[in-house]
Amino acid sequence: MKSRAGKRSAGRAGRPPRDQAGEVEERILDAAQSVFLERGLEGASVDEIAGVARAGKPTIYARYPHKEALFIAVMERMVQRRTEIMAASRLSTESGSTIEERLTVFATLILKTALVDETVDLVRVAVAESRRFPELASSVHRLVRERGAKEIAQLLGELAESDDKDRGPALAPDRLLELARRFAELVIQPVMMRALFGEDVAALQTEIGSHVQQAVDFFVAARHGGSARS
Repeated sequence: MKSRAGKRSAGRAGRPPRDQAGEVEERILDAAQSVFLERGLEGASVDEIAGVARAGKPTIYARYPHKEALFIAVMERMVQRRTEIMAASRLSTESGSTIEERLTVFATLILKTALVDETVDLVRVAVAESRRFPELASSVHRLVRERGAKEIAQLLGELAESDDKDRGPALAPDRLLELARRFAELVIQPVMMRALFGEDVAALQTEIGSHVQQAVDFFVAARHGGSARS
């Protein structure tokens, strides 16, 4: 007969040690991302995700009540990784001597981190499932839009402070977030929409430089009430 201690140990076999919880989380999200990309949200199952992750279903359900929540977590991780790269890149914008140059460096990095197969494919999954899971699609859209806008607003605020004479009313603190949304729409959306509609991502990546230059020129000119360079 097993001792009580033995029974307690057996009962806890499925629980990872506290210092391994992060590793388990990453395995679950890696597995979920792989399955979602292969099968879509509708075709994915928690059973398959658990098998790929080498984790029990109770372990997954303890963290995520359903697969829609798991998909949101995958998207949140993707956006968080992009945001961390963008935050770190703000240091590199100091190499530019003008707001235009620093915006160009930052906008280029935004597109390089967004325009990759993994990101495009995940967004495609969310779009494809928007009729069956409208709330999920809306949540993904808000997540991607607002997290990126906040990071851009932070940069715009820093640029305005570094060159106060160039601030102008558009760079007033209470308008930065809306201005950041407009900048993201100008820089990211045209290229991402082309990718979502099936254009080759590698080919689109070669256009990043020229697209960003045109977008930044237009953005700066519009902010000053002038016209962009031809």
